[in-house]
Amino acid sequence: MRRMSGEPRNSRIQREVVQLILDRKLQPGAALPTEAELMEDLGISRNSVREALKALQALDIVEIRHGYGTYVGRASLTPLADGLTFRTLTRHEDDADALAEILQVREVLEEGLIHRVSAILTEPELDRLEAVVNRMEEAGRAGRPFPELDREFHELLYASLGNELVPQLLGAFWTVFHRVAGARGWTEDPAPDITVGRHRDIVTALRARDVEGAQRAMADHFRGIEARAAQESRGVG
Repeated sequence: MRRMSGEPRNSRIQREVVQLILDRKLQPGAALPTEAELMEDLGISRNSVREALKALQALDIVEIRHGYGTYVGRASLTPLADGLTFRTLTRHEDDADALAEILQVREVLEEGLIHRVSAILTEPELDRLEAVVNRMEEAGRAGRPFPELDREFHELLYASLGNELVPQLLGAFWTVFHRVAGARGWTEDPAPDITVGRHRDIVTALRARDVEGAQRAMADHFRGIEARAAQESRGVG
C-alpha cells in the first residue's frame, strides 16, 4: 500500500488492517488473521500489529478476545457517543450551547425522518406508538421518570424504515444527552405532562397524515428539551 504524504505510521498501519478486512470481505464476528500472519502480510513488527489492533478496538472495528484471537467488530457508534460526550463535558462555560448543538443535529435528523416515515406508518404501528405515550402518562402520574420510554418511542417511530443506522444514531445522541445530564446533576423535567403532550401531538398529526404538523410537534419537543437544558445549566427550575 502506498503511504499517504505526512500520514503517521500508526494511522497507515490501521488503515492497512481495515483494507485487509475489506479486501477479504470479512464480516462482523469473523476471525482476523493471526498476529504472525498480519506481520507477514503487512510487513510490520509484532508491536506495530498490536498497537494498530488496540487502536481499532477502541473504534469497535476489531474485537480482541484474549486467549482466543481477534475478530471483526460490529463498528457500533459507541466511539461517536464517547467523543461527543467528552466534547460536550469539556465545554465548561457553555454547557447549554454545547448540548444545544447536539440536540439541533438530532432535530434536523428526526424532522427529515418523520417526513419520510409519515407516508408508510400503518394504523397498528401508530397504535403501538400511542401505547408508549400512554405508558409515559402512567409513569408521569406515578411520579416516575420515563427516559427509556422516550427512547423507545423515537426508535419505534422509525422502525418501519428498516434502516439499521437510524436507531444507532438516535441511540448515540440519546446516550450523550443523558450522560451529560447525569454528569452535571441535572434533574428530570418537572412537568412530565408537557413531554407526554408533545409526543401525543406527534402521533395525532401522523394519524391525520399531517406531515407538517408532525414536524412542528417534533420541533416543539426539541425546543422544550433545549429550554430545559438551558435552565438547568443556569441552576434554574
